[in-house]
Amino acid sequence: MTVAPPTSSRAMPRTALVLGANSDIARATLARLAEHGLEQVVLAARDPSAATAALAMVAPGLDATGVRWDATDATSHAGLVAGAVATLGRIDLVLCTVGVLGHGAGLEMTPVAVDEMIRVNLAGCAAALAAVAPRLADQSHGTIVVLSSVAGVRARRSNYVYGATKAGLDAFAFGLADALHDRGVRVVVVRPGFVRSKMTTGLRPAPFATDPVVVASAVEHALARGRRGVVWVPPRLGPLFTGFRLLPAALWRRVAGDR
Repeated sequence: MTVAPPTSSRAMPRTALVLGANSDIARATLARLAEHGLEQVVLAARDPSAATAALAMVAPGLDATGVRWDATDATSHAGLVAGAVATLGRIDLVLCTVGVLGHGAGLEMTPVAVDEMIRVNLAGCAAALAAVAPRLADQSHGTIVVLSSVAGVRARRSNYVYGATKAGLDAFAFGLADALHDRGVRVVVVRPGFVRSKMTTGLRPAPFATDPVVVASAVEHALARGRRGVVWVPPRLGPLFTGFRLLPAALWRRVAGDR
């Protein structure tokens, strides 16, 4: 099945490549977009059968192809993109939701665990986006949605490794957005706060905690309105973390606590 591209940059996507398709947020977003014209997706994940089965439960009419993919294997990214193009025809949306969190992403982490988190959350995502971005530029069309986090705005002592990966991913995404600005491709960086999902099971929710469906709704609204840049979820976190960035270190440690 080859799907024709949308007729305008603000049209809702009909096709999507999902990087990290076992994410609760990815699944909720695809279900939401399926209500607004999304027809066909390629799900890239370490366990593609689990991703396709879970998606079928919430978006049964969506044509989904699962592909086994490891974000840390940079040699596989070009082949993944080529396969996605062969399946979809054109890629309207790239949804990057790759990520691992861990419980206590700070001093408790071993060097091996730190390396793994950086390779998955930052290097893996960046390398995959580097593979797909030229393809979108060649077709002069498409949107890249990168799932980031408020943790990347200012590192906290309890999860500074995770925060560092998101800060690096943000920098990469903003630079990529500038590089693609005149090529018909837009980049949206989504910064949610604490999201109640399988990735955060066992963690104490932070203030303004939300759910995958709320993040999915924010992504859908951003796509419908042709947004670029940063989308905060919930929106009140934008001005709040703008202020947090300016706090003296001693005060920031008190505000952040052990979260």
